[in-house]
Amino acid sequence: MAVQVETLEKLQRRMTLTVPADDVNREVESRLRKLARTVKADGFRPGKVPMSVVAQRYGYSVQLEVVNDRVGRAFADAAREAALRVAGMPRIAPSEGAPEGQLAFDATFEVYPEVKIGDLAAAEIERVDAEVSDAAIDRTIEILRKQRRTFAQRPASEGAAEGDRVTIDFEGKIDGEPFEGGKAEGFQFVIGEGQMLEQFDQGVRGMQVGQSKTFPLKFPDDYHGKDVAGKEADFLVTTKKIEAQHLPEIDDEFAKALGTA
Repeated sequence: MAVQVETLEKLQRRMTLTVPADDVNREVESRLRKLARTVKADGFRPGKVPMSVVAQRYGYSVQLEVVNDRVGRAFADAAREAALRVAGMPRIAPSEGAPEGQLAFDATFEVYPEVKIGDLAAAEIERVDAEVSDAAIDRTIEILRKQRRTFAQRPASEGAAEGDRVTIDFEGKIDGEPFEGGKAEGFQFVIGEGQMLEQFDQGVRGMQVGQSKTFPLKFPDDYHGKDVAGKEADFLVTTKKIEAQHLPEIDDEFAKALGTA
């Protein structure tokens, strides 16, 4: 089939697709008959619902499904015939002036830009020498160690410390009243990693498993929760679990895990 592609602007294109109406109607009827074998309706036995009832209930959704399938295939075929490199999904809309017996749709879409590579033999490339400091290397290694860390439960006699993963129940109140988002059970976070406000971290440090404690906390003026920003709250916290982190040693096994040995 001949495909007419209209250039709208820059990378945007549009083409009109046609689908035979008879093909759509036959496919809709076929799918409705299959659906009628299993559909249930009050007053009818399963599989005995009249086609008129099935069509009334499901005709529109089945027709929409069939049209989407047919138009999708027509678009894929047309794009392939026109050798178009389509970027993303097309926007499909009904089109007026369809030939008799046809359903017409406009497909608007974007294509990938054509990149022309010139003569690389004459190109000059400036070599950039990057210096990496020992401090930057150390920071990267610490990040990699943290990505592979494990946690193990602390003895009950030990309190929560920096870097520990704690599981807590908490409830916050402002002027004695609960507030939205101020209560949770089984909440888990790592102390000192910025998941919670520093005052909250400080309040949990040193707590032992099973201990309950109430401490004050002032929300920053620029806190993302506008309802509590700048306000003071009291939090009741109960610790359920405290786990100490274990970082892997920097050795051959660590290097193998990174795929560098």
